[in-house]
Amino acid sequence: MNSSQLPPITEEDIVEFLAHTPGFFERHAEVLASVQFTSPHSHRAVSLQERQAEMLREKIKALEQRVMEMVRNSNENAAIAQKVHEWSCALQRVTAPADLPDAVVQGMLQQFDVPQAAIRVWDVAAPYAHAAFAQGVGGDVRAFATSLTMPFCGPNLGFEPAGWLPGGGLAHADGSGAQSLALLPLREGPANSATPAFGLLVLASHDPQRFDATMGTDFLSRMAELASAALARLR
Repeated sequence: MNSSQLPPITEEDIVEFLAHTPGFFERHAEVLASVQFTSPHSHRAVSLQERQAEMLREKIKALEQRVMEMVRNSNENAAIAQKVHEWSCALQRVTAPADLPDAVVQGMLQQFDVPQAAIRVWDVAAPYAHAAFAQGVGGDVRAFATSLTMPFCGPNLGFEPAGWLPGGGLAHADGSGAQSLALLPLREGPANSATPAFGLLVLASHDPQRFDATMGTDFLSRMAELASAALARLR
């Protein structure tokens, strides 16, 4: 076979050769010195060493950004944990069970900056059966609350529980009113269990993205469990 019949050398062949010949650049250091690249930043020709330095700086910058993001998330989580702690303590300090629903709602408004909130509890003990928080809950709403194995987040589509909010919970065409909702089922045990719900907590915002359908619900589920544990005193 003459040279004209040999297959052409490909880039893969060169890569494989260099990978299996680690001493090549030690014996031919002048090759490295002559290699030049186009910098993606200045669009000028740079040496291999300069390009490696640029790549290292880019990696360091990316790592710094990740560290900053982790610190920011840590600070946010710490702030949320402190608010949950304060809210839980406030619920424990409530002496009269009949005051618990309002304490839950006020905690949501004050501690977590929720613009609007409302709550209803059913199947309560006789002394609380005529309280405002135990009124106006139909069978469909109860069944809907029981069907929720996690908080519902999404646009205000005229759900009946939205009517419990101040002003009737209407979403207006001009963007005002309750544009997005979070509906938190209240039940004994874990929020994702099949235990029948005994209440529903409604959170609302004029911001359509505040309670978006794609948001995570783990935090809301924990809040529902805490509220449920406190409100169990009404039953």
